[in-house]
Amino acid sequence: MFRTIRLDAVLVQAVIAGALSFSHLHDLSEAAGQHGWKAWAYPVSVDLLLVAAWHRMRTRADNRAAWIWFVIALTASLGANIATAGLLDLNAVPAWLRILVAGWPALAFLGGTLLAHSHAPATAPAEPETAPAPVPLPADDPQSAPDITVERTPEPAPELPPPTALAPTAAPAAAVPPALLDHARKVADAYRATTGDRIDPETLRARLGVPGPLAESITSQLA
Repeated sequence: MFRTIRLDAVLVQAVIAGALSFSHLHDLSEAAGQHGWKAWAYPVSVDLLLVAAWHRMRTRADNRAAWIWFVIALTASLGANIATAGLLDLNAVPAWLRILVAGWPALAFLGGTLLAHSHAPATAPAEPETAPAPVPLPADDPQSAPDITVERTPEPAPELPPPTALAPTAAPAAAVPPALLDHARKVADAYRATTGDRIDPETLRARLGVPGPLAESITSQLA
């Protein structure tokens, strides 16, 4: 299968800028007395130190050392680009520039070593989550064990109190005035003489015009 290659404008611009900077560093190092493969190794050293410092700045919280080496590599790259822009005669390179170019490998080696072997700040190890204790399995095969159903005995119903305890107590007899009781006794005697039966509370209530409970109380006192 063929994969479609899509060109990114940012990537193209980075490649062009890197190639130009690489070429300027090569020309400056060659003018400073470094010939052959040495002239090509100088731009590689500068660009790799720049990338390494930038990567360390993005991945470490304490990036002061990375900032220092990033500025050093950027200064070397930017200085070579400016020097080859016509401000410096490449046919007559000054002695101090030859010294800087000759001492750059040691400086780049030191910076790369420090960036590669710098340790991250110690952080407290995260406490592992407490996992539930595993439940031990029985020695026998659980599939071969018969299923046992445990039936629960129903609890007995609570005992109810005897009916006599729940029976309502008789209401106390209402107080009857003596005059009303005497009048009721006359009415009861007349009813017995007429009918031969004892007067009932309903009849007494109708003849006296009193409430039902009072009529029952009077009837119980006439007995």
